[in-house]
This record gives sequence, structure tokens and C-alpha cells, in this order.
Amino acid sequence: MSGTTHQEEEVQERPFDRRLLLRLLVYLRPYKARVGAALALILVSAISGQLGPRLTQIAVDEHLLKGDLEGLSWIILLFFGSLALQYLAQYGQTMVTELTGQFAMRDLRRQIFVHLQHLPMRYFDRTPVGRIMTRTTNDVEALNEFFTDGVVSVFLDLFTLVAILFFMAGMDWQLTLISCGVIPALCVLTFYTQDRAMRAYRELRFRLARLNAYLQENIAGMEVVQLFNRQERNQQDFDREHLPYRRAEEREIRYYAIFFPFSELIGTLGVGLVIWWGAGAVFDHRIELGVLVAFLQYVLRFFRPIMDINDRYTLLLGAMASSERIFTLLDTPTESQGGPPELDGVEKKGGVIEFEGVSFKYNPEAADYILKNVSFRLEAGHSLALVGATGSGKTTIVNLLCRFYDIQEGTVRVDGREVREWHVDDLRRRIGIVQQDVFLFSGDIQGNIRLGNRSISDQQVEQAARHVNAERFIRRLPQGFAQAVAERGSTLSSGERQLLSFARALAFDPQILVLDEATSNIDTETEQLIQDAIAKLMKGRTSIVIAHRLSTIRHADQIIVLHHGQVREQGRHEELIKLGGIYSRLYQLSYGMGEEGEG
Repeated sequence: MSGTTHQEEEVQERPFDRRLLLRLLVYLRPYKARVGAALALILVSAISGQLGPRLTQIAVDEHLLKGDLEGLSWIILLFFGSLALQYLAQYGQTMVTELTGQFAMRDLRRQIFVHLQHLPMRYFDRTPVGRIMTRTTNDVEALNEFFTDGVVSVFLDLFTLVAILFFMAGMDWQLTLISCGVIPALCVLTFYTQDRAMRAYRELRFRLARLNAYLQENIAGMEVVQLFNRQERNQQDFDREHLPYRRAEEREIRYYAIFFPFSELIGTLGVGLVIWWGAGAVFDHRIELGVLVAFLQYVLRFFRPIMDINDRYTLLLGAMASSERIFTLLDTPTESQGGPPELDGVEKKGGVIEFEGVSFKYNPEAADYILKNVSFRLEAGHSLALVGATGSGKTTIVNLLCRFYDIQEGTVRVDGREVREWHVDDLRRRIGIVQQDVFLFSGDIQGNIRLGNRSISDQQVEQAARHVNAERFIRRLPQGFAQAVAERGSTLSSGERQLLSFARALAFDPQILVLDEATSNIDTETEQLIQDAIAKLMKGRTSIVIAHRLSTIRHADQIIVLHHGQVREQGRHEELIKLGGIYSRLYQLSYGMGEEGEG
């Protein structure tokens, strides 16, 4: 597990920022009508909910004390009518608020997902998947709670307070001021506890992200964990990762435990003040008994919305901590899209590839380059084989060709245009890659070949599978091309997954084909089945082949031998054998170990 980055620490220590709140509220802008309806219902609910004590005062002073029992019937009807109106208003407000929050969160989740798909590969190289999942699940859920139970509902508490103060002031302004006398103490308590609760909540979110990253890594590598009996060691590591999370959670709980009992105590003191002053006022005939009865009800209700507002403030603080992380993600620059997209109908060229003086390193601050002054030219329709030890830069050349990374020095061209001048969609549409580690999505066989491209018909999917001899094993499946594929294709063998990747590449009909160790996971029998398919797939296409088995690259039009990121040898198979250099030694080692028969 990597340590905390400087960027993460900056996010953790950022204070409350009103700009974050305003940026969150932007997601409610498309639903202004719904928010307005919710506010109107909140206003109705707040007023109708506070009619009860006022009706009680009228009932006591105007009817009970005067012995007028007949007039109580209208008071009772009004009381139950206000309860019914409050219920209907709260029901409507809850429905509108919840739906509005869900719509806003749908928009946010969609924006995050779209943004993630356009981030540069560098971001995923340095960011654990578990941390990204925390942003898109836990942090978004915290914002969902804020939208559905915070940003709109806080107005219910505010309107309730205003309604209570209105009714209280209308009965006796002096008793109203006494009722508000404990508010400063409540404010001090709120600011003291919530400031510390916010710090604990921020750390809680950060620790949760680390914990999720650890869980994701170990669940993904469960086969290795069990194979090497790392269960007990992983349990110790889990406890070590979980301990800071638990301590942060304990600190947050502690501040809640301080706030709510003290809030109740302050509210009780407020009731005591009302009874002390109000009883004297009743005895002195300065106020009626019904006013005191109503005030006691209002005081008990008065502190409830104040505490609820504090709770909403807690949701706001949680939303701030989560929004800091989400907006940091959304503010991460996406990869440059390059030049303008091509218009439909523009004739596509054949796929000439040029590397001219290319030097590149994944970490711009690193001293050594991965590729050093690499130059070559591959004509359209010709094939190039890249040979070299692990780490020599073979896959890096493919990454630069696809513009997953931008080079520091030199130029990479496709059909005479620098790759940064191509729109990335047009560039990558010309390139088909068959990788060593094939990634299959949950869905079915047909969907994994088509990858959602509806322009590829069912007939083309089946034809592509037939061309690479994948149809044979597909037809044996219970549901054929509609057979469900488990996560990452775990129900298929490595050879079957590789065959599907060949079918996928053929179905998309690219101008440039890249085979990155594409036959390394295939047994000898399966490899023999697809050798002719590879030849057909490469025919007429510009092809780059990366392979350790020299039998798969000996017929390439051009072979480049890479050593420590530099081009050490370049030529055809026979020329390099005669040269007696690195390629010749690799050839002798390979065929001396029994690969001769494979040719």
C-alpha cells in the first residue's frame, strides 16, 4: 500500500469553502421547479405544524377558563385539520426532495463516470482502483444524503423556527426573548464540536479510501493470497489499515456524544427559564395561563429545529469533505483530444507509422528515459516485429503510438500526421490491439466482441469469430454467442479469452494491428489453429508484433531489436542472423531450446 500523497494531504486540510457549496448547488439548477415546489410544501408544513400550541392557547384562555366548552369543537376541528395538512405537505415534500436528490446524484455519477473515461493513463497509473471506487460510491452517497436530507430539508427547520418565533412574539415578546436566552450557549457548543467533528470526518473519509484500496487489491489478488498462504499476514495488514479508520470514527462519535446531551441540557434550561418567568407573570396577571401553556410547547419545539439544523450542518460538513475529493477528481485534466474529428466519408489512409528521435519516460521527474532516441518507419501494409528483453520499451512504443502518453522528445506520426494532431477517437479507431492480458467485460460473448459498437452486425461478429477459429468453442457453449461472461471472463480459459480478443480485433477492422504477446497464453494446439488467422488478420494491414517466441515474428518485413530503450539492431530475419548480434543470440537460444520444430 503506497503512502499518502502530498495532494491528498492538501485535500484533507482544506477548510470549509463556500465555493464548494455553491458548486454542489449547481447540480440542483436543472430541477429548480422541483426545488421550488419542495420549498412551498416546506412552508405549508412549517406553518401548519406550529398551529397546535397557538390553538391550545386559544382553547385555554378563550374557552376552558371561561367554561365555554361548546366553542372547543371548532378548535379541535382546526387542530386535526392542521395535522392533516402538515402530513400531506410533509409527504409531498419528502417525495419531491428524495426524487430531486436522486436526479442530482444521477447527474453527478454520470459526470464522474464520463470524466473517468477521458482521464489520461498517468492518472490510473498512480491512483489505486479502490480509491477511485471510494470517490464514486461512498463520497457520492454522502452527497446524496446531503441533497435528500440536507440542502432542502434545512429550510423546513428555518421556516419552523420563523413560524415558532412569529407565534411566540405574537403572544408575548418578553417571554420570547427569555426563551431565546440560551441560544448563544447552544451556538458556542455547536461551533466547538462541529469544527472538531469535521476534522474527524475528513480523516474518516481518507482512511476509508485507503481501506477500500487495500481491500480491492487483495480481493483481486485472492488467488495469489491463497496460493502463498498469506491469509494471516493479510489479516494483520488489514488490522493495521483498519485501526486509523476506527480511531477516526471513534473521535467523530465522541463529538456527537458531547453535543446531543449538552444540547438537551441547554434546552431543558430554556424550559426552566420559561417556567420560572412565566409562572410569575401568570400570578401577576401579566400573561394568561394559556400563553404559558403554549410557550412551554413552543420552547420544546424551538430547540428541536435548532438541533436539526446542527445535524444538517453535520451533513454539510460531510458533503464538504466528500466534495473536496470528488471535485479534485473532476478537476483532474482529461487527456487532450488532439485535432478536430474527421468528417464522415473521409478516405482513410493505409497506416504509415513513423517514430523520429523519440525519447520518453513515464515519470517526467525521473532521470532515465524508457525510450532513447528511437527512430523507424513502417510502411502501410507492412509488418514490424519488436524484440527485446522485458523492460526494453516494446510495449511503451505501442502506448505512444496509441497516444496513451505524450512524448517528451521527438515525433510520432501516423499517415504523415503527428499523433497529437489526430483526434484521439480517429487515431485509436485505426488501431486494433490484441494484448497478452485480455480484458473481458461482464455481459455475453457477442457483446465482448462488438464492445457496444452497433455498426458491427451479428453476422460480422460471427464471421470474425469463425475467421479466428473461435466459433468452434463458442458453439459448444450452452447459449453460444449469447453465453454470459463472468467478471473478467473468469469462466473461460486463457486460450479462449485470447481467441475472443482476436475476434474483437478482426470485427473492428483496424488499419493498424498490434499483437502484444498475443499468443503467449495459448497452448500449442490452439496456437496452430490461429496462426493462419493471424496471417489473414495481418494481410493488408500495418502490423506491429511483440513476441518472445521468434517463430511468430521471423517472417516480419522488419525486425527491431530494443535494448535498454535503444534501437540496437534493425532489419529482416535473415539479415539479423547474419549480423551475429543480439537477435542472432536470441535466435540460437530459442531454437536451441526446442523452438525449431515450431517454425
